[in-house]
Amino acid sequence: MSGSLRQNITPELLLQAYASGVFPMAESADNPEIFWVEPRLRGVFPLDGFHLSRSLRRQMRQADYTISVDTCFAEVLRACADRPETWINDRIFELYLRLHWMGFAHSIEVFREGRLIGGVYGVALGSAFFGESMFSRATNASKIALANLVARLRAGGYTLFDTQFLTPHLESLGAIEIPKAEYLERLNVALEKPAKFLELSPDTPQEEVVHLVTQTS
Repeated sequence: MSGSLRQNITPELLLQAYASGVFPMAESADNPEIFWVEPRLRGVFPLDGFHLSRSLRRQMRQADYTISVDTCFAEVLRACADRPETWINDRIFELYLRLHWMGFAHSIEVFREGRLIGGVYGVALGSAFFGESMFSRATNASKIALANLVARLRAGGYTLFDTQFLTPHLESLGAIEIPKAEYLERLNVALEKPAKFLELSPDTPQEEVVHLVTQTS
C-alpha cells in the first residue's frame, strides 16, 4: 500500500491505475484519505472455475427473483458501503459513480418482489473485469449476483476476473491467488482484447445462466 493521496484523483487517473494493476481504498468511510493498493498476491476468479453448490443451483433454477444490469448502480454502491467497516468513502463513491456514467463501471442487481436484495459492481477495461464489492440482504443473494456476473463475463468474451484479494468466501466459490507478476501478464493480455459487458440479456433464464457458469471450456 502506498502513501495516502488527497482529493486530486480523477476518473481518468483511476482507469490508468487499473490498467497498471493498482486500485484505490480508504481506511474508512469517514477518512478522506485514499490509498493506492497493489497486492503481492492477487485474487482472481478463473472464469471456467466458479463453484455452484447444488443448493445454489436449485435456488437459481427456482428463480424467485429478477436480475437487472446497471439500473441502480448508486444503490448497489451505497449498499456495499453500508457496513461497520468499509473502504468506500465519499470520494471513492463519487469516483465510481462517474466511472459508471462514463460506461466503465457496472452493476448486477438482484430483486425480489421489487426489493433490492443483492448486488455486485466493478470496473471493465478491455476483457478484464475488476470486481470491487458485493452485498446481500437475503440468503445467497450476493452469490446469485456473482454467478450472473460470471455468466455475463463468459458470454461477453472476458478473459480476466480480478477479485483483488482472496477471502475464504471467494475461495469457497472458486477464486484463487496468483503472484503479482503473473497477474500483470494476464492483465496486459486482457487489456488488448475487446469484450462486451452487455452481451448477455438481463432476462436470460437462470437455467441458462447456470449452464453458462458451469460449462467447461
